[in-house]
Order: sequence, then C-alpha cells, then structure tokens
Amino acid sequence: MIIFEKIHTVPTSEELINKAFKRAAKAMSGKNIENKYSRLRANESMILTAANIFTDNLANIVRWFPSFDQLPRFYYKLTDILVGVEQLKMSLASVDWASKKIHEVARVYVVKIRNSDIPEPVRKEALGRIASIIKSINKDLLFLNEARNALRKLPDVRDEPTIVIAGYPNVGKSSFVAKVTGARPKIAPYPFTTKGVAIGHFSWNEVRYQVMDTPGLLDRPMSERNNIEQQAITAIQFLDAVVMFMIDPSESCGYLIEDQKHLLTEIQKNFNLPLLVVANKADKPEFRKIDGVVLNISTITGEGIKEVIDRLLKMIEEKSPESDF
Repeated sequence: MIIFEKIHTVPTSEELINKAFKRAAKAMSGKNIENKYSRLRANESMILTAANIFTDNLANIVRWFPSFDQLPRFYYKLTDILVGVEQLKMSLASVDWASKKIHEVARVYVVKIRNSDIPEPVRKEALGRIASIIKSINKDLLFLNEARNALRKLPDVRDEPTIVIAGYPNVGKSSFVAKVTGARPKIAPYPFTTKGVAIGHFSWNEVRYQVMDTPGLLDRPMSERNNIEQQAITAIQFLDAVVMFMIDPSESCGYLIEDQKHLLTEIQKNFNLPLLVVANKADKPEFRKIDGVVLNISTITGEGIKEVIDRLLKMIEEKSPESDF
C-alpha cells in the first residue's frame, strides 16, 4: 500500500550506534588536537556529530510512519489487526522521546566539555549515556521494523466506491473483475492469506470505481477461517462498498449449490453492506436458474455483465447518502 511503502527499513540500536560512532570518530580524526582549545573542539565535535546522527535517524523513523488517526478506516482497522495501533503509537513515542533526550544530553555535555581541563572522560561519559538511551529503545525499533514489513504487504485499496466480489473459488470472480475493468487485474499481496487480492478499476460518469476479489477471505465458510481472517473481513465493512455474491449453478467450480448457498447466508449475516446475488456461467448447458438469484451472467460471452454493473452502481449511489464516507 502506497502509504506504507514510504517506510524505510528501521535500523536496530546496534546499527545506529555503529553508524553514529563511526562518523563521530571520523569527525574527531580530522581535527587538530595539538593544544587544549583544539582538543576541546575535537571532543565537542565528536559528541555533536554522534548526537546529530542519532536524532536525525530517530526523527526520520517517526516521520516515515503515517498519522494513524488520519488513516482511512479500512487501513486503520487492518493496521490494528496486523500490528496493533496503540503499540505502534507507544513505540513511535519512545523513539521520539529518545531523539529529543539525546539532543538534550548532547547540549549538557557540550557545556561540560567547554568547562573541562581534560575533555576525553567527559566525551566518553556523554557517548555512554547516549548509547544507553539508544539501547533502551531497541525493542521498539525491532517492533517498528516488523510492523513496517507487515504493513508494506497490505493491498493498495483506494478510498473510493468499491465492489467486493464474494463466492467460492472457480465461480468466475477474477474473470468478472477482468471483464468489467477491461484489463488484467493487479494481484496484490494480502497478509492474511497465501493468495492475492485481485483489484481492478473502471470509470463511469467521471467517477472511478474499484472492483476487488478477496480469495482466501470470502470464498469459504466462516468456521474455516482463523480469528485474524475474520477480523480482516470486518475491515472490509469500512470501505464504501457493495458486495456481489457470485454463484455457479453449473457446479463446474467443484462446489455444490447447497454449499454455495450456505456461504451466501454467512456473508449476508456477517456483512452490513448492500448485496447482489449473481449466477455466472449462463453459457454452459448444465446451467440452471436458482431461486434468490437476481441476475444471470456469463463472463465468457459477456451476457448480463452490463445489467449487473448498472445494478451495482445504483446500489452504490443509493448507499452513498447514508454513508459516513
């Protein structure tokens, strides 16, 4: 997801210490220390160089992460499921604290350096205190990097009118996405399943719509899903969405009509979203009409596709005035 793709790899405390102290030693080596004044300046430079590298790197880590209170609700929910929003805030606050504390400590020790006759012990004490501060937030740095790796896998789901496709595997959901978007849909990684979300887009009357198939989430009974998957399903409720449930009456998908109807009942119970039931594969000789199905289509011949889209767009339009989006 583009919001989280901007987050760089978060370094460990050891990596930060090595980087800062190496640069500080380099700054020290370039100084003339033949007299007392130059020694003071060289040790002062070492403290300031190390402190600046720490504070800059820590401030960047905080800046990389988005403001979670301003995230679209869909992503806020997914973030909370994956890593925990409150834990993220706490760890970012710890990193921010460390950045400011190191700046404060450096200022105190620069004054001590300027008032000392022998600056080296003061400089060592300063760097030791700064290193202790960095080490104290190592668990936060490790957590933030794990969170970064998880969040970068979220699919790029836009905050725009959305059609969510549900139904058993092989009923033609991905083919429908490809058909209505006019292009092969982008398959985005999804952290809750081993499969990918097929996402496509199309425009109508200058409004862009998003069509999303979520394999691994909406294609099997709730009893077969783990807790995280069930929570992920609830996140979809935060989209400005309608649901299209697709049935394969020919049963060529490998699932009986009764099983498909049972899944439909579960989707209806668990989703507080407008839902349209569509039967696919009307081109097959074994296709038969099913009670409760609103429209029959064929993603192979294109039969009924326009009527389905018209109905879905009308459902979105009717939903929008009551929506919080």
